[in-house]
Amino acid sequence: MLELKVFAAFFILLFGKDYIFVAVESQSIPTTLDGPFKPVTKKLDPSLRLGSDDLPMDHPRLKRNVPGMFPEQISLALSTTPSSMWVSWITGDSQIGSNVTELDPSTVGSEVWYGKESGKYSMKKTGISVVYSQLYPFEGLWNYTSGIIHHVRLDETLCLEEEICYVDLASFSCGDSSLSSMSVELVFETLPLPSPENYPARIAIVGDLGLTSNTSATVDHLTQNDPSILLMIGDLTYANQYLTTGGKGASCFSCAFPDAPIRETYQPRWDGWGRFMEPLTSSVPMMVIEGNHEIEPQAEGVTFKSYLTRFSVPAEESGSNSNFYYSFDAGGIHFLMLGAYTDYNKTGAQFGWLQSDLQSINRSITPWVVAAWHPPWYNSYSSHYQEFECMRLQMEELLYQYGIDIVFSGHVHAYERMNRVYNYTLDPCGPVYITVGDGGNIEKVDVHHADDPGKCPSPRDNVPEFGGVCHMNFSSGPAKGRFCWDSQPEWSAYRESSFGHGILEVENATHALWTWHRNQEAYGENNPGDQIYIVRQPQLCHATSKDAKITPSFAPTDSASLYGVSFFNGFISILLSFICFDLSMVFAY
Repeated sequence: MLELKVFAAFFILLFGKDYIFVAVESQSIPTTLDGPFKPVTKKLDPSLRLGSDDLPMDHPRLKRNVPGMFPEQISLALSTTPSSMWVSWITGDSQIGSNVTELDPSTVGSEVWYGKESGKYSMKKTGISVVYSQLYPFEGLWNYTSGIIHHVRLDETLCLEEEICYVDLASFSCGDSSLSSMSVELVFETLPLPSPENYPARIAIVGDLGLTSNTSATVDHLTQNDPSILLMIGDLTYANQYLTTGGKGASCFSCAFPDAPIRETYQPRWDGWGRFMEPLTSSVPMMVIEGNHEIEPQAEGVTFKSYLTRFSVPAEESGSNSNFYYSFDAGGIHFLMLGAYTDYNKTGAQFGWLQSDLQSINRSITPWVVAAWHPPWYNSYSSHYQEFECMRLQMEELLYQYGIDIVFSGHVHAYERMNRVYNYTLDPCGPVYITVGDGGNIEKVDVHHADDPGKCPSPRDNVPEFGGVCHMNFSSGPAKGRFCWDSQPEWSAYRESSFGHGILEVENATHALWTWHRNQEAYGENNPGDQIYIVRQPQLCHATSKDAKITPSFAPTDSASLYGVSFFNGFISILLSFICFDLSMVFAY
């Protein structure tokens, strides 16, 4: 026993107690060190994979329930630091019809009163107010103008003492005090300052949400998981599946409305969505990125008007000149929110900003780097297969060079988690790509895989709504000489066609627990759909810091070498479990 204790003490000195504790906890949960995993496709009852009708505008969760100029659709978003916060809301009535008149934003103030004690607001901030219109110069199409949209930034004054920035609650009320139209008191929790020791408790990730009964199941389940932040990975409302007059939504707009002179949108769905989400977003910051359903073209080629006007994001604070891409920190995580529907080429502004942002990251302070954009680069479903190859070819090398840990995307209406991959090759230093484009939208879940017999799309299919076409046949590997694999690709670790959301729990500088929660009520299952520890190996892959030149470390990528690493890690895991069998006695020695 003495020898065991001595060895355990040496191991603790070498690796630290956190590593041992995480290793013990993860005994029953696989880690990425155990990979690459053999591809798995989860088979579910096909009758449960269908979509559902959108919620009607008179649904209790979509109807306006405040009078006059009282705030509604209240939402939060992180700003420069976790101790600063954007507060957004809407007042007044929107208008829709053949003739609409914009409201005057100057008629109502934009105030947030806040403090550390309930009912005692020691601080006040004012902000801006704007309106926007969605206009169609075609006979028979209705126009829309919004209510007054307010954005107020609360700065670091909440952070009076460093140690309470990430444990304190802030109470606030928003509106216009001169009109006696302030909101009820709301509360949010400030998040950890950048540090390798502190992390948000739970980060929820969802994409392609919409406003269906499946959306309700997803959001209710997500709320029960008590997230600290919500990442909304594009395609929020699906308002563009409707006619301007509110005609019934369709999973294929061009199929249902072939005579429409323009891709229409029913903007009141945005207001319904804001009300639907308010119980969550008024206390949990929601960080959004645009998807293709936010394009919403209107008169004179204007696009993305609703998305750009309704949401506050820390673009300017992070050095970006566009709300289509930005970054922010939360504890020891640096988040990159990238735009797929704006210029992503190496000669463009976004790429230049991305290079600068990556160079500024200090991995000793924010060890984790998590990226998100709407359309996935790695996708084995027929839907959107190889659709954004052009973006991948422009950006993947840069992200790999700087050691991005995890990438989240939506767009494909199914769940898929990849083995670590770079340039379609298994690589222990590549990111873990995860697709979560199945929040509950009207377009139903995707069930066909590109490797299913007869389901490989034509290279002429899946043309993106922005950017070029870069479809290719593979020049090496299992799919050499072909456009599609003939079986589930080796880089696809797990996939299933279901609705749901994910939760990321970062535990320390090297370990993060990822859990995929399918909408379990519909499937009659109580266990998570997919769960794994994502483990960083900075000593193997990348030595990154603000002041150091980043050089990728190319570890062996052949399967034998990779599985050799897995065998070693498995051996260490068994050894750790033996060491920790009586951990209390070890520390008592």
